[in-house]
Amino acid sequence: MVTTLGLCAGLTAIRFIMSGQFLIAVWLVLFAIVVDGLDGLIARRLKATSDFGAQLDSLSDFLNFGVTPGFLVYQMALAPGERSGGWIFVLVYVVCCCMRLARFNVAQSRAALNGDTKPAGHFTGVPAPAGALMALLPAFLAFETGIDVSAWPTLIELYIGAVGLLMVSRLPTFSPKSIRVPRERIAWVMVGLALVTGIMLAEIWRALIAIVLLYAASLLHSAGMMLLNRRRGRP
Repeated sequence: MVTTLGLCAGLTAIRFIMSGQFLIAVWLVLFAIVVDGLDGLIARRLKATSDFGAQLDSLSDFLNFGVTPGFLVYQMALAPGERSGGWIFVLVYVVCCCMRLARFNVAQSRAALNGDTKPAGHFTGVPAPAGALMALLPAFLAFETGIDVSAWPTLIELYIGAVGLLMVSRLPTFSPKSIRVPRERIAWVMVGLALVTGIMLAEIWRALIAIVLLYAASLLHSAGMMLLNRRRGRP
């Protein structure tokens, strides 16, 4: 049910993109990201996980975090300048998102067959929701600063294509599952999260820009550590 709600949000976002209402569309994608974070948690709490739910979740993720952000960036930043070649870079992003989700499903199936239920300490490649946030950076910048992102088509084409390639990369990326909070500090963490949420709601676009930039910095750090480990002969 929760996954279906996110799917409907993504489909509705496409409707608003087609009518040029990009702000509403971005809010719907952000809503879908929140729903995606909650659906698995709710299913596990209610002990209602199933193979059907997992497959539906992946299909929903492909629409919400692949098709919809790609279409939005194209319509908002590339279509006004009639950059038909820009569609190729959008296709790269969307196809890479699909491949990333397929790879994740295969990895999950193999782990289940091998009886490995321990969550990994990191993701491999940028996960789809994070990829969607990164892809929407041009929209965040437009809403915060009022700049015309369609004036920078080549930069945006290269950027959206790079985000897609990062999703299918072997780069180890941050996973919230790697965070362990001691029981005695949970209350303080909840207070901190409430404060962060309040700040984000007050300065939503500025906060999202900061989150994307910090995440990009973490990717650079991961890439540097991976190269360093390879030079030292570590896996």
